[in-house]
Amino acid sequence: MIWLDKGGPVVWILLAYSILGISIIAGRYLHLLFTHRVNFNHPVEQWPEGPEKRLVIQLLNKSNTQGLHTDLHEAAIHHIHKELKPFESGMKTVSILAQTAPLLGLLGTITGMIKAFQVIENAGGAVDAMALAGGIWEAMLTTGIGLSVAIPLLILLHFWESAVTRFHWRLQRAAALVLHDTDQQQATMTAA
Repeated sequence: MIWLDKGGPVVWILLAYSILGISIIAGRYLHLLFTHRVNFNHPVEQWPEGPEKRLVIQLLNKSNTQGLHTDLHEAAIHHIHKELKPFESGMKTVSILAQTAPLLGLLGTITGMIKAFQVIENAGGAVDAMALAGGIWEAMLTTGIGLSVAIPLLILLHFWESAVTRFHWRLQRAAALVLHDTDQQQATMTAA
């Protein structure tokens, strides 16, 4: 590919950014998409094995041993974060890649323009347009590639963050089922 040679080392770095970012997003997002969804209208026993069922079982076990709402609430928060962690892993890395890709493109623009001005200086002012073309080509190419890497990464990162938010909501809803039942049991015991 001619643009890899013409763009200089910045283009290679941006290519690595793209591959790394897409790999992280694809792995986490696909894992999240293929996580079994539960039907909250069905009893927990009918839920498929997955994060929501694990969360509810852990909370039910904790409520049977301790029964205090505050401890159970803290346990719910802890287990929700534990279930979210694998899906959020790499999010900051992709964000950094997406935010720095245009800056790397700008760096490539600067280095390309420096090359073009070096050609002018070496030629003593009488410059052939072909001699300048290499530096200008590198300058424009790196800017375009920097933006071409950043824009898709930012869009995919947004979709990934939205999917994680929906997953977080599902975990909270599962935890709320146990917390609500525990509240009702404590209210019944207090009334008796």
